[in-house]
Amino acid sequence: MAKMIFVNLPVKNLDKSIEFFEAVGYSFNPQFTDETASCMVISDTIFAMLLTEARFADFTKKPIVDATAGTEVITALSADSRAEVDELVDKAIAAGAGAVNDPMDLGFMYSRSFQDLDGHQWEYVWMDQAAMAEQAQS
Repeated sequence: MAKMIFVNLPVKNLDKSIEFFEAVGYSFNPQFTDETASCMVISDTIFAMLLTEARFADFTKKPIVDATAGTEVITALSADSRAEVDELVDKAIAAGAGAVNDPMDLGFMYSRSFQDLDGHQWEYVWMDQAAMAEQAQS
């Protein structure tokens, strides 16, 4: 069985967060969604659980970090092309995200990032596997 990942993120307004990520192009699994949480489907094996801050607090004894004031994690996801990187980040910015950093273009790798409505940092990365293999051999 393939390994799965569930990223759990606290959000201030669950409905607005769902609306934001739907605008980026993600869907949600209604089986794992209620008024305190929603399961965002990133791929067949990657999910982000958006949890109200009150619900998130049920899973930790530590204080919840204000992601707008500091970076607690950068969630990096692969993209199939440079164009897909641009499309996803452009959709996020159009939906209200803030741009983070300048695009990184190393030729064989291209990435852009944004911060969502709650300040969580997301990065999309495209890598040219053939060019990376060539570079590793030289």
